[in-house]
Amino acid sequence: MIAIVDYNAGNLTSVGRALEHIGYSYIITSNPQKIMDASKIIFPGVGAAGTAMKNIKSLGLDKALISAFEIKKPILGICLGSQIIMSESKENNQKCLGIMEGYTKSFSENTGLKIPHMGWNGINIEQKHPIFAGLKKDEEFYFVHGFYPLPKNRKHIFATTDYGIKFPSVVGDGSLIATQFHIEKSGKAGLEMLLNFCKWNPS
Repeated sequence: MIAIVDYNAGNLTSVGRALEHIGYSYIITSNPQKIMDASKIIFPGVGAAGTAMKNIKSLGLDKALISAFEIKKPILGICLGSQIIMSESKENNQKCLGIMEGYTKSFSENTGLKIPHMGWNGINIEQKHPIFAGLKKDEEFYFVHGFYPLPKNRKHIFATTDYGIKFPSVVGDGSLIATQFHIEKSGKAGLEMLLNFCKWNPS
């Protein structure tokens, strides 16, 4: 069973519908034990890092997610879920989960960029990963965000996207992979990536 993490950050129903479409069952839960018992974890979200981390800590989900990573359980972060896996967010200098060393940076630090980055855009695959299996080179994905993850180690960057600057759009480490774009709202290509995650066995 796949667990979709519920920490009051929205976007859960669309992830569930995408899983149903590709034939996978799931639960939406804020229960740390159910998350630990799941075969795979999807960690989506929209909104602000500060509110998200407050909710995650109050529900005890921080310990569950860190423990799941430590035992190499497959985890998929989506949008906000790709940001708060970092050590810190520049949004109010919020301490985050620290699963991946690095921080979340704002597009506002770059002049002339329209914020948020919203709409369809491509990705540049920097490293091979099973989640990219079967994707065509010109596929586009759906983005809505004003911040993006910036891992300290480049080996944790699996794809980048061009938006005035080149920013990391798929990051990962071991059993964790995370997309800044909304994989569940990215049409056929997004469903292909979601299916690849569901089939993925990192061990």
